[in-house]
Amino acid sequence: MRYRFHLAALVCALLAASIFVPGLRGGFIFDDRPNIQENGALHLTQLGVGNMLAAAYSYQPGKGTRALSMLSFALDHWRGGLDPKVFKTTNLVIHAVTTFALAFLFRRLLMLAQWPARRAMWTALALSGLWAIHPLQVSSVLYVVQRMQTLGTLFVVLALWAYLSAREAQIDGRQGRRYLALTGLFGVLAFAAKEDAVLLPAYALVLELTILRFRAAKPALSRTWRQGYLLATVAGIALYLFVVLPHYWSWGDYPGRTFSSAERLLTQGRVLVMHIGQILLPRPESMTFFYDDLQVSRGLLDPPSTLLALAMIAGLLVLAWRWRGQRPVFACGVLLFFAGHALTGNVLNLELAFEHRNHLPLIGAVLAIGDLFAALTQRWDVRSAWVAGIATLALLATSVVTVTRAHAWGDPLRFALYSVAIAPNSERAWLALGETYAGLGGQRAESPYMQKAIDACQAGMKHIDSPLLLSNIVTYKSIQGSVTPADWRRFHQRLKTAPMTLQNRNVVWGLIRNAQRGIPMDERGVLDTLEIVSGRTAFSTQENLQLASYAFSDTHSPDEALPYLERAVQHAGPDDPLVAETLSQLESAGHGDWVQRLRTMMRKED
Repeated sequence: MRYRFHLAALVCALLAASIFVPGLRGGFIFDDRPNIQENGALHLTQLGVGNMLAAAYSYQPGKGTRALSMLSFALDHWRGGLDPKVFKTTNLVIHAVTTFALAFLFRRLLMLAQWPARRAMWTALALSGLWAIHPLQVSSVLYVVQRMQTLGTLFVVLALWAYLSAREAQIDGRQGRRYLALTGLFGVLAFAAKEDAVLLPAYALVLELTILRFRAAKPALSRTWRQGYLLATVAGIALYLFVVLPHYWSWGDYPGRTFSSAERLLTQGRVLVMHIGQILLPRPESMTFFYDDLQVSRGLLDPPSTLLALAMIAGLLVLAWRWRGQRPVFACGVLLFFAGHALTGNVLNLELAFEHRNHLPLIGAVLAIGDLFAALTQRWDVRSAWVAGIATLALLATSVVTVTRAHAWGDPLRFALYSVAIAPNSERAWLALGETYAGLGGQRAESPYMQKAIDACQAGMKHIDSPLLLSNIVTYKSIQGSVTPADWRRFHQRLKTAPMTLQNRNVVWGLIRNAQRGIPMDERGVLDTLEIVSGRTAFSTQENLQLASYAFSDTHSPDEALPYLERAVQHAGPDDPLVAETLSQLESAGHGDWVQRLRTMMRKED
């Protein structure tokens, strides 16, 4: 029986992974570019301790976190360069290994929930397969940078399997220290892949509250577990209330966002219900990948679905808590799902929705679905052959949707066209379509794809009044040689009124990069863009120095660098090395009058 399960789990994992093969030929997208394509530290040509450490700690948004994930990207580059297929193949291997491990986790969990061994085995295989082939997994497996999430999930699954093994040993009166040590090791590896592995204790608590119930052969050990989790829960709540909330809470809009903390929390209720709908009824058109067109909840009834969504979530949580005795697997699944969203669905200044955030919570969802299915078939006394047939049909139907979605991801242009078709109000989808056309034409003026890129951005403007689309129109027309002053005016007029989101704020860096790499951008147009954006948002000292450097070194209007230098000085701390270096360079360039003026400002600031 044991080896038969091993073989069946392996076959299940390989079959599940094969469903994603049609998507392997897709390209890099979205966050793949800054984190992988443009991250020179990852581009290893030879292995050495120094450059491998530099690669491992090159994740800039997290200031060096996610070292294990970054190192794996570097190893992929070392063996295959910047070939997306190489990176996606590694993602697929990770997905297969996770599916294999998940089958063992599910079997152990179901047997601890007193399921018969045979039924636990087949259910574990079916549920791990359902998790692996669900269409939501396409954007986790084939979106290269989300290896951070999938690798983290793999080690969390292993950690939970080890934890259940340790607790099973304690329930049987045996030592479980070896497995507890493994739990800690896998937990550390999961955290090195992505920080949301910090939720591992919360997942373990869910297991205790529903499946394990703090049982142990020795009453003293059982009391220790209860007291330990009680103290940890109190400490966690205190940490959240007195550290996390004060640090991240924003009564007004988050920097670079168009929503506050309260509005984010309200919106997350609708986002979670949306994800539950995607899990239960996985229609391809409901999974748009780009969710930047998602409406923000401004109040409980704005939109009205906000209150309904929150009521549904509360109802599910109450039901799970009340059923934790009679349906512990269902309760465990529901609580795991919501625990998995505890960070991303909270007050952190993050995007409102991403599909990959369901990668681990989906484990809880399929557990709840499987237990409900089992309960219904037992209540109606459905024969085992019919149960197997219904489960097989469900898996086949799900796999068809996943193959369809993976096929769309298998070609950059096909993916871009599909994205705008199902999300016509998404700015990011239209931007991706324009960038795909421009890339296919090698950004050459004479390429017919350049006109297609311009047409795509103009078509997007019919759906959304986007400064970024207008910026790309200006850029593509500059390459083509057809840009007009009216194009720049239209872009600047929209930029003056658009919300200064992170994306709109960063338009200045895109234009500067384009100008510096030889695209014949109108110098006055770029400088006016810098002036508009810097007048509507605050840049850091380093950013202001970068703007000043562009104006001083790359334009025919070096005097326009001075305002950015002044802002840099105003935001700088005492003895800022960047400011000191800049002043030294200005002195050498013969701008002693500027240096004197800036030093006077610095003394006033002190």
